[in-house]
Amino acid sequence: MPLAVIVTRDVADRFRGFLASVMLEVAPTVYVSPRMSKGVRERTWKVLRDWHGAEPRGSVVLIWRDNNETGGVGLAHLGDPPKELVEMDGMWVARGRRQARIL
Repeated sequence: MPLAVIVTRDVADRFRGFLASVMLEVAPTVYVSPRMSKGVRERTWKVLRDWHGAEPRGSVVLIWRDNNETGGVGLAHLGDPPKELVEMDGMWVARGRRQARIL
């Protein structure tokens, strides 16, 4: 059972309450489960996806160990994360999103 990490940003309070009931909140809006099964991870993500669909504000990022994915890391996100994830040479690289310049 692999480690799972969820990070939220600017979401409704119910997201935090729900995640704190199934995972350990190690820092504000950062949740960790050292042995979350695939089934529990998928059910947890379904709840988050349904809630975010009903109230689409903020973002949620889920990271878990997956040897079949780039760099051995599975990624899923809801909303618009502040970083863009780009695959380069078999690993993930994060870069800041470019803001449009207004003249």
